[in-house]
Amino acid sequence: MAASILKVAVAGISRCARHTLPSVRALSLSLPVRQGVPQSLWKLGRLNHVAIAVPDLEKATALYRDVLGAQVSATVPLPEHGVYTVFVELGNTKLELLHPLGEKSPIAGFLQKNKAGGMHHICIEVDDINAAIADLKERKIRLLSPEPRIGAHGKPVMFLHPKDCDGVLVEIEQA
Repeated sequence: MAASILKVAVAGISRCARHTLPSVRALSLSLPVRQGVPQSLWKLGRLNHVAIAVPDLEKATALYRDVLGAQVSATVPLPEHGVYTVFVELGNTKLELLHPLGEKSPIAGFLQKNKAGGMHHICIEVDDINAAIADLKERKIRLLSPEPRIGAHGKPVMFLHPKDCDGVLVEIEQA
C-alpha cells in the first residue's frame, strides 16, 4: 500500500514539475563542439600583442615603465614598416607602442585622424602562416600586402583588412 501511494505521489510531482518548470534543453555529447566549422590546415594561437599608436613615444614608454611599473623594451626602428616600436611586457601578452618613422608611415596617417593615439591593431599567432594566408584568400578576406613581411619579432606577418574583420585591423604572425 505504501509503495502504491509513493508511486502516485512521484507521478504527480513529475507531472506538476513538467508543467510548472521551463524545459531544459540537454546538450548532446555526441556532437562535436565545433559543429559546422570546417577543419582547417592552420590554427589560431595566442594573442601576441595589442598595438597602440602613440603621438609621443617617450611619454607613453614612461607611463608604462615609471607609472605602471611594467618592463619595457628599447625603442626599435622598423623602417620597412615605417614605425618605431617599444614592447611592454604584461606576462600573458604584450603591448606594442607604435610611433611614426618617416612621413609615409601608416601610423602617421592614423595619428592624423586620431590625434591622441589609440588602439591600432591586434596580433594573433598562427601555427602556419602560409596555410592561413591561402585559406583567408580563398575565403575572400583581403590582405594588406601581397606576401608576408618580416615583423617586429623577426617572424613573418600579414595584416588583414579591417573591413573584413569587424572593423579591427588584425595582424597574424607565425608562431
